[in-house]
Amino acid sequence: MNDTASTPKVKGIIASHKRTLAACAAIIAALGTTAVFANNSSLPGSSMLTPVANLSDSAASDQGEPGFANLVERVKPAVVSVFVKSERIDDVADAAGQDDGDNPLQGLPFDFRQPDPQSEQGNAEPRKHVMQAQGSGFFISADGYMITNNHVVDHAKTVEIAMEDGKRYPAKVAGTDPKTDIALLKVEGSSDFPYVRFASQAPRIGDWVVAMGNPFGLGGTVTAGIVSANGRDIGAGPYDDFIQIDAPINNGNSGGPTFNQKGEVVGVNTAIFSPSGGSVGIAFDIPAETAKRVSDQLKSSGQVVRGWIGVSIQPVTPDIAETLGLKEARGALVDEPQDGGPALSAGLKSRDVIVSVDGRPIKDGRDLARTIAAISPGKTISIALIRDGHDKTVDLTVAAYPSGKTAEIAPPTGSATKLGMTLAPANQVEGAGGDGAVVVTIDPDGKAAEKGIQKGDIILSVGGKSVSGPHDVTQALQDAKKQSKRAVLMQLKTAQGNRYVAMPTA
Repeated sequence: MNDTASTPKVKGIIASHKRTLAACAAIIAALGTTAVFANNSSLPGSSMLTPVANLSDSAASDQGEPGFANLVERVKPAVVSVFVKSERIDDVADAAGQDDGDNPLQGLPFDFRQPDPQSEQGNAEPRKHVMQAQGSGFFISADGYMITNNHVVDHAKTVEIAMEDGKRYPAKVAGTDPKTDIALLKVEGSSDFPYVRFASQAPRIGDWVVAMGNPFGLGGTVTAGIVSANGRDIGAGPYDDFIQIDAPINNGNSGGPTFNQKGEVVGVNTAIFSPSGGSVGIAFDIPAETAKRVSDQLKSSGQVVRGWIGVSIQPVTPDIAETLGLKEARGALVDEPQDGGPALSAGLKSRDVIVSVDGRPIKDGRDLARTIAAISPGKTISIALIRDGHDKTVDLTVAAYPSGKTAEIAPPTGSATKLGMTLAPANQVEGAGGDGAVVVTIDPDGKAAEKGIQKGDIILSVGGKSVSGPHDVTQALQDAKKQSKRAVLMQLKTAQGNRYVAMPTA
């Protein structure tokens, strides 16, 4: 992996292998594509917006329920509807749901993106479609910079925004970041657009929030709810860190803001969890901290530069923690440092467990991915790790994330009850190389299969000792059992990269 971990490249809100959060439900982009373009009704608003004063005292009705009218009146003028026309070529791969490798939301049900009827040709030949889509956005500066989702303007040919008072302006895409689904637009035509500011603190679970956007092309719509959870990982990629809210979010809300009670933006609407396509009270926001950091870089340079240390990592599961003698299952397990990376130069090794960066505790591999990505290249950091049961600190200088690389995180593995695999020396299997023992057959009901081991995987080491063939693997397992170890750490070379599993000895 790249400096953060080892899993297949995630292609969208659903991973490249099209996993879902539940069998009957899917995470879907909250991008609306209703064919009707409705103008918003005009509401009073200020053209100069500053963070709204705390309205907690005045935001309650006579019945004691929260009211948001004052807040909405202040911030609503800065929220806009986004109309996009894009030109795409349909082919067999598109029809089968194949992705182009760049769109992080590829594979989602975008059937509400309606093709221009004039472009329909009624045959299976590749053909060009003019797609019309709608979303939401909000201004972050008076000179016309605004934020929406990357998936709203993906492949956009033209972009137009509609203000609350019905005025329309053309917009240009100033920069996009597919990995976080943030896009920065520049709107010309005024130097005094109403705008809002990002919150400096993340919302707490249970805080009231107000979401605004353009659901189903209806125009400016306001909904309210609470923060249900923070730090949600929904399988969109290695940098997942979503805020979950229960405010009703629907198709067309993508790119719209979620406000706290001070009128500050705490998140950007990006996806919902739904079995039907409509709101069921589970929506996901990109945190304000992420949106601000990304939009600042897009504004200054048109691209996002992330930190990179060059390690392949995976989670520390309970059985791996026990095998390594760790007190708790936390941190990021290093599969291997990558050639030419800062980690290798600094002396990081396979089996090291990274537990903190500059004093900040690391929960797991995904946490490390986000932490390193947010560090500016060139900065020297201190990494605390556990190596062979001993604490160690390593200083290294963060490099820039190489283009074309994908931060990967290996999926966790579970417990097992049987071994169930046949091995052969790697030097006797064509294409396997000279080191290790190759898995040539595997029992689908055995321990190895339950650990995710597959035919063709190569066992490189067991219990920290390199192996050259099946006998070494068997001997290492027997030695561990004699030492009353319930499991032993096994290093594998797979098609997705190196990873560790804790293999039971009994």
